[in-house]
Amino acid sequence: MALFGRTPWSDRKYFLDKMTLRELVWAYVTYPAIQAYGLLSLVGLAVVIQGLTAWGTSASALAVAVAATILIYPVVWYLLHRFVLHGRWLYRYPQTAALWKRIHFDHHQDPHDLGVLFGALSTTLPTILAVTIPLGWLIGGPTAAAAAATTGIVTTCFYEFCHCIQHLPFTPKWAFLRRIKRHHLAHHFHSEQGNYGITNFFWDRVFGTFYPDAKQFPRSETVFNLGYTGAETARFPWVALLSGLAADGSPVPRRVRRE
Repeated sequence: MALFGRTPWSDRKYFLDKMTLRELVWAYVTYPAIQAYGLLSLVGLAVVIQGLTAWGTSASALAVAVAATILIYPVVWYLLHRFVLHGRWLYRYPQTAALWKRIHFDHHQDPHDLGVLFGALSTTLPTILAVTIPLGWLIGGPTAAAAAATTGIVTTCFYEFCHCIQHLPFTPKWAFLRRIKRHHLAHHFHSEQGNYGITNFFWDRVFGTFYPDAKQFPRSETVFNLGYTGAETARFPWVALLSGLAADGSPVPRRVRRE
């Protein structure tokens, strides 16, 4: 349910390969999770202002909390994306199969489905708060924790929008967006075994998973199914049962099912 009443998301689904930039912006600002992030950011900002004016919190502590959050966010995303979202343990248990299907499998099955491109609020928000609140609290107490959490939420909104742009049939004028778009699309359509960043590929470079040129990196046969096929599907059928099966026993891509 949207925070601010009924929205276009109430009646339809969006697919980025059939959208314009204007349509994306409207879909983005009306998406319930983005609205929730916006509201929570305002609450966090109010706490920060209260801390500065009434509680005497140091502005320098807040600045450090914000900077630390911006620095730590890319490495947290990298680790989660590589070892959790692309790990092969969530789909092995019926209790977590639906979670893995929602947070990443469906996105690789149909990278243009905007409804599954956005992170689920029930999984993204606890992760953001679990990382940022302790970090900020250690730096400067509750006000710095609020500053760190707000920074994490705003950064997530930026990541989400960039992620949308990367799947939109649109060539950005900004060189930064063109570059990250190229690297991310290679992750989806060439090999999922690298380029785990969204806007920052520094940690891919550090851990040896960055490939700037798809022609120089082996093509992956599991780029759309993340290795969940064949024997894995037969042994751990829960995601397949939720997704539907093709005649050969492999999961049917979302694009095929919606057409």
